Amino acid sequence: MIAGVVPAGIGPRRRRTAGPAVTLALALVSMAMAQAALAQDAAAWLNRAASAARSLNYSGTIMYQHGGRVETSRLVHINEGGSELEKLVSLDGPAREIIRGQAEVRFYYPEAKLVRIEPRTFRNAFPAVSPEQQRSLLDYYEFKKGESARVAGMDAQAYVFEPRDGLRYGHKFWADAATGLLLKARVLNEVNDVVEQLAFADLSVGGRMDRSMVQPSWPPVPPDWQVREIGPGDIEIKDTGWSVAGIPAGFSKMVEGFRTVRGKRYPVAHLVFSDGLVAVSVFVEPLGAAPHPIGLTQRGGTNIYMRQLGDHLITVLGEAPALTVRQMGNSVTRR
Repeated sequence: MIAGVVPAGIGPRRRRTAGPAVTLALALVSMAMAQAALAQDAAAWLNRAASAARSLNYSGTIMYQHGGRVETSRLVHINEGGSELEKLVSLDGPAREIIRGQAEVRFYYPEAKLVRIEPRTFRNAFPAVSPEQQRSLLDYYEFKKGESARVAGMDAQAYVFEPRDGLRYGHKFWADAATGLLLKARVLNEVNDVVEQLAFADLSVGGRMDRSMVQPSWPPVPPDWQVREIGPGDIEIKDTGWSVAGIPAGFSKMVEGFRTVRGKRYPVAHLVFSDGLVAVSVFVEPLGAAPHPIGLTQRGGTNIYMRQLGDHLITVLGEAPALTVRQMGNSVTRR
């Protein structure tokens, strides 16, 4: 064909445009791909943070803020040939030490001359991220990368997990850019107010640490101290005869049984539900003669809901929105 000459019968070609259905399909595919990429980023970050908390040697001062209160502790973590050892010492208020070994946790209360020993069933010390927490964050929260910042003198990257429903609080984490270790964690309510925060004020990471740094300040069992050994949750595991119908998606029952509570004449039925990140407790007890504050109250990041059901008192509490504890409390029934 000669340049510039159009054969007979051939006019200008019309440019085809995609129809609405095709455009919507492409948008949905694009969104799905973006969500999948974010999920992979979140999983990679969570795995890195969890690995750093387990494998690294570190020591530092932790500030815990909740309900207008600030508590300060000193944490030492050692990984010795794959075995983790931790020591957490309270720096203000009543003296207390917590020693976490591979199989058990020992709580030392020198003023009361008491040692409490319980099994170590899961990781529950900052800056750890348990497998249950990882699954919950990926399944029930939207992941977003936040700003860069400085925490405890280290370069940090912020990550935000926004709840997919109104039945959970949001979470924001800051991780060390070099190691992935969590440096700061914040719990956010429905209006984005901070209800709880844990953060290192100073931190030393890496290097060799002496095993003596994670030993208790007293003998494992001081001769003149009382020793109290308890099982998981210090509760008599059995069917209570009570059930909760309005459980948010992702929450499952972890514990059910009866607990002896100081000042209570009879054992209290106790059910614990968790989504792997937070726990909500449901208590059922005979209604006593003393008046109770029926309705919703708040203590820091904890919401408490109480209602009367026949001749019983229902109490639901947890670090969850008011909607969650009220929904669960109003759905408690006898089996």
